[in-house]
Amino acid sequence: MNSNSEILIYQNPDGKISLDVRLEDETVWLTQAHMAVLFDCSSDNISLHLKNIYEEGELERSATTEDFSVVRQEGNRAVNRTLAFYNLDAILSVGYRVKSQVATRFRIWATQRLKEYIVKGFALNDDRFKTGQSMLYFDELQERIREIRLSERFFYQKIKDIYTTSIDYDPASDQTHEFFKVVQNKLLWAISEQTAAELVYRRADAALPLMGMKSFDKADAKAIRKSDVSIAKNYLAESEIRLLGLLVEQYLAFAETMAQQHTPMYMKDWADRLDSIIQLNGRELLDHAGKISHAVAVEKSELEYKHFKDEQTQLERENNLRELENDLKSLTANNASQNDGPDPH
Repeated sequence: MNSNSEILIYQNPDGKISLDVRLEDETVWLTQAHMAVLFDCSSDNISLHLKNIYEEGELERSATTEDFSVVRQEGNRAVNRTLAFYNLDAILSVGYRVKSQVATRFRIWATQRLKEYIVKGFALNDDRFKTGQSMLYFDELQERIREIRLSERFFYQKIKDIYTTSIDYDPASDQTHEFFKVVQNKLLWAISEQTAAELVYRRADAALPLMGMKSFDKADAKAIRKSDVSIAKNYLAESEIRLLGLLVEQYLAFAETMAQQHTPMYMKDWADRLDSIIQLNGRELLDHAGKISHAVAVEKSELEYKHFKDEQTQLERENNLRELENDLKSLTANNASQNDGPDPH
């Protein structure tokens, strides 16, 4: 048994499900704990499924398990332990039974691709796997992270792009949308000690130029839309934007390091690491939901927007009247000039 044996199930940017395997001696061995990580569930859940698989006669225990001696770090000492490992037959059988987002992805992949890759039992008939040098996921991941770092997208979008590389990322999940809100509020609190809703509620002001928003030029008042006034980032000051950029750049550098070290990341892992980076920079962690709700903030900003637009309309009318008056004065002056000219008779 070689500890480099690995399996990853992930979703490509194009939405296709992929399974990446590094094989040793044309097979792979995982413990129950490894399978729990692979399928994003508890070890007890894996143990129960294996018990049922063997009791139902789906697989033979003796043909699919091996005991290997493994050196483990326990406290300050290295200890030799004998652990039960399970081969690819058992791993794939468990994958059909586990209920989790990752396991569902596995079944999608298996349904679409299993016959293409499997020839003998569950040995993958692919030369790149047999070399033991697969793990193409991390090569792809590093390239994606480099593209994210070099892109001109705003900081929030770069963070969201990093989260899409998570093993368990699901764009259609309500939990994913809620997760992004939490992450946004963590960053905003770190740089301003306000949540997104609090920023909008406290900074949207019709009496201020551009309603207090900093992301528009003074000449762009007419370009402000109703949807702009409820977006927290539009109210950030230049110093806050700079600090946000520094935090995000550290985060992106960490992401590239994880990919280079072949460390698969789940969404929870990314959230925990964000907390660490915020604390490392001496900023305060958000540990509450804030005092202002999103609905209250939107209501306040839209009311201010109405006052702002009314004021802009009034200013425009006054400007038009002044222009009309100036035109009339100019016309009157021209007529007077013509009447005061020499009499042709």
